[in-house]
Amino acid sequence: MSDPASGTRKALGGIANHIPPGQFLRYLAIGGWNTVFGYSCFFLMNRWLSTLIHAYPYIVAGLASSLINISVAFLGYKWFVFRTRGNYLREWLRTLTIYSGSILFSTLALAPLVGLIRHTTRYQTEAPYIAAAILAIFTVIGSFLGHRHFSFRKTPSSSDEPQSSDTPA
Repeated sequence: MSDPASGTRKALGGIANHIPPGQFLRYLAIGGWNTVFGYSCFFLMNRWLSTLIHAYPYIVAGLASSLINISVAFLGYKWFVFRTRGNYLREWLRTLTIYSGSILFSTLALAPLVGLIRHTTRYQTEAPYIAAAILAIFTVIGSFLGHRHFSFRKTPSSSDEPQSSDTPA
């Protein structure tokens, strides 16, 4: 009989092979900033939209704040994490593609999660904020892998793509 913990270690080791430590630490630092900025943007938009829209203002706030946050995140990742040069439009469109998946996931999951939190806790007005924070946690690693292997990937024919090592540009 095999040890389940051994299988888990092997699976995590396989994922770790795709994540350079220095680059991932920079990603977490920029991601921390993006999370604070994005969550603040969502919070403020939701507060404002709650006065204008009475049904599901947090859905509209989530979508609108995501568009702003993607551009801010893109620049942080481009300049500080993956350190690429040129190709702003192409990389921004790729970044938008990666984030489109998380936007879709968050948009579809937000209302049911808000309902679940409201049903199982005493947090009624806070539920959209708690749900948004929970969903943000689930997108961090998936987004990193998507950006590393798609948005800012190195192509053999291009010399201005990300460097293959984890050394500064």
